[in-house]
Amino acid sequence: MTNKIEFTESARDEIKRILMEKSSKMYFRISVQGGGCSGFKYKFSFDDKITGDDSFFDKAVIDKSSLKIIDGSIVDFKKELIGNSFVINNPQASSSCGCGLSFSV
Repeated sequence: MTNKIEFTESARDEIKRILMEKSSKMYFRISVQGGGCSGFKYKFSFDDKITGDDSFFDKAVIDKSSLKIIDGSIVDFKKELIGNSFVINNPQASSSCGCGLSFSV
């Protein structure tokens, strides 16, 4: 496993902006959970608790199980008319739903 996640400049800037508003002790957490219309779904949250199971990517943390599923992905932040959101381009996903938050591998 390469344990490689890339963050676009837009995603890095948005994470930094939000964390400046919240707390310097917080991290942006990315996790993968079962569910959604395609089998898995991405969850984005903010956390001040870190475990030994977490991998760090600057101010973002990803647990070991989630990292296996999204390894090699690119995290982006998109501003669109319908709203702003974090988006993951996951090369391991075999399909995804229309909203982009749910996927299968």
